[in-house]
Amino acid sequence: MLQVMNAENMKLCVRLLTALGLLSHPWLSQAQELSGGALVKALRQGGLVLVMRHASSPRDVPGGPAANADNLKRERQLDEKGRASAAAMGKALRALKIPVGDVYTSPAYRAIETARLAELPNPKIKSELGDGGQSMQGVTEAQSAWLQKRVGERARGGNSIFVTHMPNMTAAFPRWSAGLADGETLVFGSDGKTGTTAVARIKIEEWPGLAAL
Repeated sequence: MLQVMNAENMKLCVRLLTALGLLSHPWLSQAQELSGGALVKALRQGGLVLVMRHASSPRDVPGGPAANADNLKRERQLDEKGRASAAAMGKALRALKIPVGDVYTSPAYRAIETARLAELPNPKIKSELGDGGQSMQGVTEAQSAWLQKRVGERARGGNSIFVTHMPNMTAAFPRWSAGLADGETLVFGSDGKTGTTAVARIKIEEWPGLAAL
């Protein structure tokens, strides 16, 4: 009897919240985030926008023999963990048969390296995704507006992927970016107008697990 009463009370609560327009409240929307098989299904259907922080990269710029041969400007580059996790993410995307459409990356070497090791198709370099070489001080309001606008456009030909930096993500999406780890991805759904919302967060180490579902 108690279970029946709880179910009825829940229905009444949902009706009331709907009437009051409160179903979009943050604590309710968090309960509707995708995970597991539902997340994989949504990604396979395409039309989502993935914004990811580049994979693990030491703060120090490599010197001498430690620098990659193609790191001509001696920028920060991925460490062993970053290289392995980026490659594993790309392998999982292919194993899951997740369609990838447009790919955009920051001009920073560590972001380009992330896209390359993940074997993301035809990445396009966008200055708006960069940090100006100044880390937390290098992101402008114009860059945040650009990223917000692009994420609000429904992806075509698969899922769009943006490879950028923590400051860019927290500036553009403060509501969803707290505590982002290296390589972590925010997955956005959009109605092609203004109805953009984060539907999932995927740590870069979690991609192989999704492929095993």
